[in-house]
Amino acid sequence: MSDAGQKTTPLYDEHVKLGAKIVPFGGWLMPVQYSSIKEEHQAVRGAVGVFDISHMGELVARGAQAGEWLNTMLTNNIASLGVGAGQYTFLLNDEAGVIDDLIVYRIEEEKFLLVANASRIEDDFAWLQSHLAAGVQLENQSDHYAGLAIQGPRISELFQALFGDGKEMPARNRIAQFTLGSMKLWVARTGYTGEDGIEVFVAAEDAPRVWQDVLAKGESLGIRPCGLGARDTLRLEMCYPLNGSDLSPEHNPLEAGLGFFVDLTKSNFTGREKLQGIKEVGLRRRLVPFKMMGKGPPPRPHYHVFRDGKDAGEVTSGTLSPSLNYGIGMAYFATPAPKPGDEIQIEIRGQKFPAVIEKKPLYKKA
Repeated sequence: MSDAGQKTTPLYDEHVKLGAKIVPFGGWLMPVQYSSIKEEHQAVRGAVGVFDISHMGELVARGAQAGEWLNTMLTNNIASLGVGAGQYTFLLNDEAGVIDDLIVYRIEEEKFLLVANASRIEDDFAWLQSHLAAGVQLENQSDHYAGLAIQGPRISELFQALFGDGKEMPARNRIAQFTLGSMKLWVARTGYTGEDGIEVFVAAEDAPRVWQDVLAKGESLGIRPCGLGARDTLRLEMCYPLNGSDLSPEHNPLEAGLGFFVDLTKSNFTGREKLQGIKEVGLRRRLVPFKMMGKGPPPRPHYHVFRDGKDAGEVTSGTLSPSLNYGIGMAYFATPAPKPGDEIQIEIRGQKFPAVIEKKPLYKKA
């Protein structure tokens, strides 16, 4: 814990050594950039980049009833997960609002790893603990783990350099154990950038060695250490939501356009009846992506959005896209929401700038 009351990850000293610009984020001191957001972003799109994701939480549920219980707590269908498989899912409150969006992995038949957002770890754990079923053990193991996300089109070359020519990456949305020297790691293949990549979960004390090894072996591939700035621009180009901005307890997954990760055919999970009712009545609002027209400044969160001359809400996520070289963002609109091609306006410093609704994702690989 730092003097300012902010937590630091096991890789904090590595970031300082590399000259990273450090900022507070969700109760943590994290690197926002090392060289520039644009350079780090382009490294991930064109080669490979590595992010410190040690601030994210690791909750472990185990027991004969763990899978059955998690199926009552999460929106996606845990029953469909074999050992070594993972899925994106939501933890909802009683009103079907999003407490958190998580990835859950079945690492053994009766053992599950839940990867939670940094600012939601305590809330997630408290909510799950308060609904715990008999015979299920739930542990917050976040302090024991560090995490790295390694993303980009040259990931398979880096993986071979790290683990050896004969080793294969896990398949998409799978997790497996590997060894690096004397260190044991969990390696998952999901991602938050739109590029191929892996997430590595390792004992906190081993994190600096893994980080240094990744940078050394990736040097010839053009690897760059990447901060939160590039993480945000990369995910927004793909229209991946950010918890606390695009997702919150006031919004549900259907409004966010993420109904694919909600299995309403399951007999019961927290928020199911509310979601069923919302689906039957129709959504009150929808999260839609947009791009700025012309040479105006980029949109930022909380900028006001106008539709047909009327204030229609505010930007949830907004930035300048390094890949597209224009401003992009997302915002909630009352239904019927505007469709791709419809024009809106974004108010920036008292002036309204034109924007147009787009389809997801905003960035498409050539």
